[in-house]
Amino acid sequence: MTKRPDLTEIARGLVEGCLCHSTRMAARAITRSYDQALRPTGLRATQLSVLAAVAAEGALSIKALAETLEMDRTTLTRNLQPLEELGFVALGPEARHRSRTLSLTAAGRAALLAALPLWEEAQRRIKRRLGGESWPAVQQALRVLTDRAQTASSR
Repeated sequence: MTKRPDLTEIARGLVEGCLCHSTRMAARAITRSYDQALRPTGLRATQLSVLAAVAAEGALSIKALAETLEMDRTTLTRNLQPLEELGFVALGPEARHRSRTLSLTAAGRAALLAALPLWEEAQRRIKRRLGGESWPAVQQALRVLTDRAQTASSR
């Protein structure tokens, strides 16, 4: 008689060894820290990232922004809605290939500038907790992980 695998052990191994689970746990913990720091602005860390990406890239399509942020377009569109309602981003009319151009408004620039000192403090706090000497290695490991995951998913 063959022994059936113990589901509890298998599940524990999955939870403890799964890269997806581990990176999502780390991302949630880090996001909470940034969200807490940004609370006075009313922005969430994910919204600040969108505003910063639009500011960095200038006017761009939703598709291009989604690629820059490694988000699917549906999720990005859902995240853009509150920013558009607050007047922080403006969506232009449809152009070629049904694409719409996204740009940062004056109110969006002001919100981003107001949030930057709080973001910088959150960044310093995380860096201090992690250890300044580990910071470059972690940043590099995340870049490699993202790059390799992109390569793997495009096969």
